[in-house]
Amino acid sequence: MTTEMQEIAITEEKPLLTGQADSTKEAELAARILLDQGQEHNIETPHGVLHVTLHGTRTTRRPAILTMHDVGLDGKSCFSPLFKFEEMQEIVKNFTLIHIDAPGQEDGAAAFPASYQYPSMDTIAEMIPAVLQFFNFRTVIGVGVGAGAYILSKFALANPDSVEGLVLINIDTSARGWIDWAAQKLSSVTSSLAEQILSHLFSQEELSSNTDLVQSHRDRIAKASNLVNIELFWKTYNSRRDLNIDRSSSTTFKCPVMLVVGDQAPYEEAAVECNSKMDPTTTSFLKMADAGGLPQLTQPAKLTEAFKYFIQGMGYMASSCMTRLSRSRTTSLSSSYSMDGSRSRSRTLSQGSQGGQMPPSPSQTMEVSC
Repeated sequence: MTTEMQEIAITEEKPLLTGQADSTKEAELAARILLDQGQEHNIETPHGVLHVTLHGTRTTRRPAILTMHDVGLDGKSCFSPLFKFEEMQEIVKNFTLIHIDAPGQEDGAAAFPASYQYPSMDTIAEMIPAVLQFFNFRTVIGVGVGAGAYILSKFALANPDSVEGLVLINIDTSARGWIDWAAQKLSSVTSSLAEQILSHLFSQEELSSNTDLVQSHRDRIAKASNLVNIELFWKTYNSRRDLNIDRSSSTTFKCPVMLVVGDQAPYEEAAVECNSKMDPTTTSFLKMADAGGLPQLTQPAKLTEAFKYFIQGMGYMASSCMTRLSRSRTTSLSSSYSMDGSRSRSRTLSQGSQGGQMPPSPSQTMEVSC
């Protein structure tokens, strides 16, 4: 679907005939379906073609929300439950949403030939500027999971003026060590590709319980027509280089960052290590209880709330927009959040009491368990 989205406006100057009314309803329904499914584009970049899905209108007055999925997923399976969540619509209606699929990872993609050289993680990050140029967006707010979080991190480090904020879920900024490399080699011999990727996506508790979510992803990966492409992306991620993030050097993010991880996620330790390397004045760390390996799928309510305050702290949502959220807060949340400051580069997500305790000094990165 490559046609441009158009806003359908109908002016009724005289009563419509029955047939005309039916046609009007059909046109409005078609427009709503288009908005829900998004526009699909195949965008040429200097390093190959990217499949991209855009939701909403191309308003460039605000940054686009740009997502990048994890291995074994695509933009739809990784992010739809989060961005279709009811409370998230307050954000979605005001921003353009752009889902990027890594090369060959979109559902139904044709398998790459045996001679195809899959791009490195660095190269995929270098493909993103072409997407911004195609849609005429100057800046974005990046939301990435796992491999996608790594790619967006590379993009933000190389293009700091193009990124206004980052939400990094299950980030691992380090290259694989020898022990990890050996364990991966052994796993590739004893386990199927689907099981290897599932152990990357889900906690051991989720795998042992064989939840419906785990089983659905197991079936989807095992039956994927582009399984060879998924394997190539998996190998590329495992060959990633160390990002060498250091808060005291130039190799650090120049924008606000929210790190997110489940308390039982496979990459909990990696996220904690990443947090230790970050600038505490611009970094918030959200550790989510009972979230498993993919909190955007299992705990969309909690993540939506945190994301809204993150956006508010960047100056894109007035505090009045948060009133309904505060009143309808999920009872399972054990923390409340506040985010201070105007649209500057120095702010933190802080934890307070339910009574509205004053936030601590912004010189500390706060870990928020919810």
